[in-house]
Amino acid sequence: MDSLDSVVDPLRDFAKDSVRLVKRCHKPDRKEFTKVAFRTAIGFVVMGFVGFFVKLIFIPINNIIVGSA
Repeated sequence: MDSLDSVVDPLRDFAKDSVRLVKRCHKPDRKEFTKVAFRTAIGFVVMGFVGFFVKLIFIPINNIIVGSA
């Protein structure tokens, strides 16, 4: 019975914590949603530019390394 309790107790605690989390969550209002969406879009754009410039810098370097062989 002890081994069964050692498996069931963490699952029960996880379920209890999950229910508590869902009860505390709320649907964001329009202002909060817009703010989060705008910041996420800015993050995507910044990461896109970083990737573009890294690729832009390393294409000539790669051509020099591969072209000399």
